[in-house]
Amino acid sequence: MADRDRPLYAVLIDADNIPAKYAGAILKEITSFGEPALRRVYGDWSSGRLSAWAKEVRNLGMVAHQESANTIGKNASDIGLVIDAMDILHTSRFDGFVLVSSDSDFTALANRIREQGLDVIGIGEGKAPESLRNVCNRFILIENIVEEPEPRRDSTATPPGKRPPADAVPLILKAMEKIEQDDEWYALGQIGQYITADNPDFDTRTYGRRKLSDLVQGLKRFETRKLGNQMQLRRID
Repeated sequence: MADRDRPLYAVLIDADNIPAKYAGAILKEITSFGEPALRRVYGDWSSGRLSAWAKEVRNLGMVAHQESANTIGKNASDIGLVIDAMDILHTSRFDGFVLVSSDSDFTALANRIREQGLDVIGIGEGKAPESLRNVCNRFILIENIVEEPEPRRDSTATPPGKRPPADAVPLILKAMEKIEQDDEWYALGQIGQYITADNPDFDTRTYGRRKLSDLVQGLKRFETRKLGNQMQLRRID
C-alpha cells in the first residue's frame, strides 16, 4: 500500500438490510478512522422500497448498484456485493473494507478479505450475529453511532438501552491476564488493544461512555494515573 496518513477503505452497503436513516451517521463514523474512498450501495432500486436510500445516495455522494431479484424472497444485493468485493480486493488499491450489513451471509466474505491481509470493519445493528461480528477486525454497532437527542446531565448514570459500565470489568481483567509484565500498572492503550482483539464489537459507547478512559475512571475496581501522556490503571481489589 502507498504511504498515507489515513487508511483508504472500500465501503460496501447492503441497502436491503440497513435502514437509510442511518446513512449519514455511518459515513461520519467511517471518516473518524479512515477515508471512505469508494462508497457503493447495493439493492433493487426498481422496487420503490429503497426510495429513502435513493435520496441518501444523492445527498451523500454514494454510488447505487442495481441488483434485481430474479426470485421472490431472495436478496439479490448479497451476491452482487460479494462479486464486486472480490473484484475490488484484487485491485490492491485499498487498505481495507467496510461492510455495512447485519446479515450473516457476509461472514465468509469478511473472512476471505482478512485472509488477503486487509482489515475488515463491520457496521451493523444489534441483531448482527456473533459469527459476523467475530470475523471482523472491528465491528461497530449502529446503535452506538446514532446521535443522542440531547446530552445527558448525569454522566454517571447508565443511558437507556446501554449496558452498565460494570459489565466491562471482566473484559478488562481478562486483558490484564494476557499481558505479561511484573508491574501492577497497565497501559490503558494496550488494555484496549487486547479487549478489541478478543471482542471485535467492543465499544465504550455500549456502556454509555465516549472513551475507554472515561469508562475505567468510573469503575471502582481500578485506579488510574497519568504517566506523561499515557494513562495507566491497576486493580485495587
